[in-house]
Amino acid sequence: MYYCFPGGRFKALTLSYDDGKKQDRKLVEIFNKFGIKATFNLNAGLLGQDDRISLKEVAELYQGHEVAAHTYSHPTIARCPHDQIVQQIIEDRKILEDLVGYPVRGLAYPNGSYTPEIKKLLPYCGIDYARIVRNSSDFSLPTDFYEWKATCHHNYNLLKLAEQFLSFYKKQYLYLMYVWGHSYEFDNDNNWDLIEEFCRMVGNQPDIWYATNIEIVDYIKALQNLKFSANGEFVYNPSSIDVWISVDDKIVKVEGGKITRF
Repeated sequence: MYYCFPGGRFKALTLSYDDGKKQDRKLVEIFNKFGIKATFNLNAGLLGQDDRISLKEVAELYQGHEVAAHTYSHPTIARCPHDQIVQQIIEDRKILEDLVGYPVRGLAYPNGSYTPEIKKLLPYCGIDYARIVRNSSDFSLPTDFYEWKATCHHNYNLLKLAEQFLSFYKKQYLYLMYVWGHSYEFDNDNNWDLIEEFCRMVGNQPDIWYATNIEIVDYIKALQNLKFSANGEFVYNPSSIDVWISVDDKIVKVEGGKITRF
């Protein structure tokens, strides 16, 4: 038996972009064109200032994607008192949730700043995962959702890694490509063609699951929460999320809240 991504797929793609600058408008348009889903990490206290998007456009702009926290005002939190860190996250969540209408459960560490002690605070702040800023250059699933390292920043071997990702064919593994960055960097570096070429390469592929960060988290947790019978003849899915597994090379959908027999 093997775990699968939705529909029996074994490859997934997710992206994460920070700060909510005006260039997100163009980036979202590109993602939508190629059927790609992303997570956008926003500082509620800075929205509407300078070149950032306004609060009133958040819900519509990011519809179909995920809005996650990036703290209220983007401090380097490893230097902050813990009570201030909690306030930064909770205030960010409150405002963003009022805008989008769903619980904001993800975080990108501002300035990549975090400590083991900060990681321990996050579950009590309603945060289910947090992304760091380093590149892994691999496609494995995270072992620690509170120290989630992406495959690459978009300026780090993006197209080469995309080619590698597309070439995978061994279905006994699950592969996740995770790209992060800031949309304003495409203006600064004059390389919008890079992300468009990437999306053209990897978008609208039938064997890839396109998901937001929180969808990845929820799905993996639902897989890990499956309850298999001792004789391997059936499984109970206590989650509300449908999941897929491979049983003797046959793809099986395990519906949420039900027992599925093989």
